[in-house]
Amino acid sequence: MRAALAAWLVLSLLEGTGAEDTCGDPPAAPSHSVPAPQLSPEERLSPHMPESLRCDACHAIAFQIEEQLRKAEGKVGKKALKESDYIEVLERSCSQDWESYGVLELDGEKRLSGPGLLRQQPLSVLVSGGPWPGRLSKLCHGYVGEQGEALIYGAHRRGPAALRQLLCHGDKGPCAGRKERPDPRKALQNEL
Repeated sequence: MRAALAAWLVLSLLEGTGAEDTCGDPPAAPSHSVPAPQLSPEERLSPHMPESLRCDACHAIAFQIEEQLRKAEGKVGKKALKESDYIEVLERSCSQDWESYGVLELDGEKRLSGPGLLRQQPLSVLVSGGPWPGRLSKLCHGYVGEQGEALIYGAHRRGPAALRQLLCHGDKGPCAGRKERPDPRKALQNEL
């Protein structure tokens, strides 16, 4: 009798019937489906940052430059860096791997996301890697070459807003004509 009861129990569990039929299945958790952003051929294949993402990319670059220069100054007691030191820091900032950045879609609009950029939405699919790190590095080197290390470092010494203004919001900057975004650190603090 025990063998028959054990066999019945095993078979009922294997067939998906038995105990859950008598006890009822637990309620299903609500499911959310978030599709990955659909990238155009330009967004997937071009070696250049798409125009629609250049403002976000500039803010990411300004954030990384600011962070690297701030860390380097922290090592020398917040004093101004020597020219050779800030040139080295800027080169390192632009040559980093940039792997933590990618593209997501928010309300039908593609946005760059990563450190230093405002958090876009709690549930989204981020497409990172691929062409994005190389594009960010190339843009960063372009900004440093165009503006010059001394001008960038001087803007950094005046504060993060001055650096973003120089790189992103000037007359020819990728965010020209757009309202400047709030400081990401303040925005993140407000989220808490």
